[in-house]
Amino acid sequence: MTTEDGFQNGTLNSFNLHLHLSCSSILNVLYFLDPCGTRRIFLSVVFSRTLASAGKELNDNFLKALAEREEANRSGKMTSVIFIRDYNTLGQEVSGYIDYAHRLKTQDFEPYFCGKKRLMPGPSDLCYYNWKTQTSTSNSSPNFEVIYDDPNGLLFKSKRDKTMLNPWSGSNGDSSGTLLQSDLYVHVVLYDRSVRTF
Repeated sequence: MTTEDGFQNGTLNSFNLHLHLSCSSILNVLYFLDPCGTRRIFLSVVFSRTLASAGKELNDNFLKALAEREEANRSGKMTSVIFIRDYNTLGQEVSGYIDYAHRLKTQDFEPYFCGKKRLMPGPSDLCYYNWKTQTSTSNSSPNFEVIYDDPNGLLFKSKRDKTMLNPWSGSNGDSSGTLLQSDLYVHVVLYDRSVRTF
């Protein structure tokens, strides 16, 4: 028996919807009509292994470093915090800390790796400061809690293993600060934290 919308009772059908998610993904939609004619739908998301940095010719040290860390940040093996100080499109000096893993999930990074856009901190990142307007913001992310009233200075507390990342300290436990020479930015530092599994 075929219903008016073309679906057959008791048969399993499927189709793919290509959606623009945090990385190349396919949303598999499976549906069938049960004996009563009710459509039953199942959804499953299949994430592609394609990385935004894959196949890109990267010349800048910062972009190369982001590419090296992309897979680990996407998979949850690592969380990286990016410090950037540079000038925005209005010529104002800005600086801030970015949760790389979170940005990868919420933004398309292909334009950054292609050189069409510049990765810059914004008011919604972990920390942001505009030196011209004196605008300052801080926000916790799914990976880090921002602690800004500690005597040791600004801290980022991992929500997974509760350890602290102190960007002002020379020792960060499982974190390491890497100062990068970049032709694209005035000042860039990457802090990498290996995610502990218990």
